[in-house]
Amino acid sequence: MAHWVADERGLGGADDHHGHDQHQVPVEEVHLTVPATDDPSVPACTFRAWAIGLLSCALMSFVNQFSYRTEPLMIGQMEVKLLVWPLGHFLARVLPRRTLRLAPGVEFSLNPRPFTVKEHVIICIFANAGFAFGGGNAYAVAVVDIVRVFYHRSFPFLAAWLLVVTTRVLGYGWAGLMRKYVVEPAHMWWPSALALASLFR
Repeated sequence: MAHWVADERGLGGADDHHGHDQHQVPVEEVHLTVPATDDPSVPACTFRAWAIGLLSCALMSFVNQFSYRTEPLMIGQMEVKLLVWPLGHFLARVLPRRTLRLAPGVEFSLNPRPFTVKEHVIICIFANAGFAFGGGNAYAVAVVDIVRVFYHRSFPFLAAWLLVVTTRVLGYGWAGLMRKYVVEPAHMWWPSALALASLFR
């Protein structure tokens, strides 16, 4: 889906070498839910998106860390989407509309325009990365817990932190390496993501 470049009508366009319309989404469910066009003038990586995204990532990873309780408090993707939407609109109203210059040629605006769906998506990606996509804490935390609880061995903080961070980074690394096979092909669609995409719209 990343290679679709729609024309001004949204869909349609020149045929590829196989005679198929290269802009037509091959899966009907995706075609009805996900827009095939993009407005590159709408910013995504704004100060608001980074501030709310990092804050939600830290808070959600902390809250979802208590998964061993009898009644754990687990916050998933849908809850995050509903919580950060009004916060983004609030910051769009209260942040000053001025441009900060960090260096010659490097400047950004604290409040470029009204809160957009692209910022909303970026924030949710930040938050979901912080707590294993709504499924709880990082998987490597269980390794540290098992070593301490069942084997009664001490696990130094630095070693535990490196274990958790490196396994998470390796996971994202493998996802990037497999992008050609699990993301870019148009027939590789994920039904569970359609509900999230529909909510964003």
